[in-house]
Amino acid sequence: MEAVAGVKVEPVVKTNKLQALVLGLQHVLAMYSGGILVPLLIGAALHFTPQQMAYLISADIFMTGIGTLLQLKSTRLTGIAMPVVLGSAIQSVSPLINIGGTLGIGAMYGATISAGVFVFLIAGLFARLREFFPPVVTGSLITVIGFALIPVGIQNLGGGDVAAKSFGSPANLAIGTFTIAIIVLVSLLAKGFTKAISILLGIVLGTAFAAILGKVSLAPVAAASWFHLPTPFFLGMPTFHSSAIVTMIIIALTSMIESTGVYFALADLTGRKLTNQDMVKGYRAEGLAVVLSGLFNTFPYSTFSQNVGVVRLSGVKTKQPIYYAAVILILIGLLPKFGALATIIPTSVLGGAMIVLFGTIGIQGTTILRTVDFGKERNLMIAAISIGAGIGVTVYPQIFQQLPELIRLVIENAVVVTSVLAVFLNIVLPGREKGKSQHHEVIRRTYSNRRSRIGNRSVES
Repeated sequence: MEAVAGVKVEPVVKTNKLQALVLGLQHVLAMYSGGILVPLLIGAALHFTPQQMAYLISADIFMTGIGTLLQLKSTRLTGIAMPVVLGSAIQSVSPLINIGGTLGIGAMYGATISAGVFVFLIAGLFARLREFFPPVVTGSLITVIGFALIPVGIQNLGGGDVAAKSFGSPANLAIGTFTIAIIVLVSLLAKGFTKAISILLGIVLGTAFAAILGKVSLAPVAAASWFHLPTPFFLGMPTFHSSAIVTMIIIALTSMIESTGVYFALADLTGRKLTNQDMVKGYRAEGLAVVLSGLFNTFPYSTFSQNVGVVRLSGVKTKQPIYYAAVILILIGLLPKFGALATIIPTSVLGGAMIVLFGTIGIQGTTILRTVDFGKERNLMIAAISIGAGIGVTVYPQIFQQLPELIRLVIENAVVVTSVLAVFLNIVLPGREKGKSQHHEVIRRTYSNRRSRIGNRSVES
């Protein structure tokens, strides 16, 4: 492979099949907490039954493996053929909850399918538009993706249901705080791969602590079946609403921005020089995975940045471990009892993990913004207005309550507001710098240095 100019490429570490299998399991563990978090949050918010939740998580894991395979294998149209792992996009949580709660579950899947088709079709054009997403745009977007979800984490820390008598109880607060403490201690004291899965360890040990307090029930695991092949439209047939489709198309564009950063980080690690056609095939594979997620009633996928950290930690830069990871994910996804294990995680445990996770994502956005020259007034205005509006909409979404529902459903989401404003202001304000080199260097450096503390993409930007 051709080396990236100016980048020192280390020799590729060779592995046998057993070592590759173990490394594949590491990739699964690194992304698992982030992978199951999206279906857990959306399913809980929309009051899915335990049986529905078990299917949702299993199907999501299964389709994650399928989507990862789509990226690994390069064809004439799809596949970036790098050690890429796909997972549920964290930025889709709020808009999908809003769509599902307003228009019904079917509308979520109709909008997801439409967004995937859009990504597939727009891939060639998007690969040529990277200069419209400089660090001031991507940094503002990632900042809001993280911080706008903090209130959800706080609510879950208290128990989830604000109207419940147990909300904010000492037991819930203790469980959530214990989870945060575990994540912090592992992040500060552990090294290598153990540090990389601090979020997962926090969730596991937090659930164990909650079980000691009598807050965990294994009934959903007992009720779940041993085997179930994911079935199209198992939870509902898709319905198509223009407002929901527009919303998810914008969310899909943010995932494409995230994936761009991951692609360049992996190119940096593997010594590969990416072409526009490589990028196009990567975007198309992601779009196809999103279409499949809608058909099988799961949620949109994007390239997971935490697995870049696993590649760095292991030094193994080939695709072989990722193939094993994909197979492991597919096998796990066929076992609803395994998926049901995730449903026993107490809400307060999720809340503690979410505060760390989303806070870390927000800080990652500010890290990107540190590279921006805020001595230039246009950059200051882009960041100030887009971030301010996004956070403001998170706190007071009812500001749009007088607008038609079609418009309101789209703009009540902080990620949508921030991304639209940031891109629009970057285009219309005078003084925009053309060229891609600065942006590519920023995202390459940012994602090469990220660790799996962020659990998605996730977010992904």
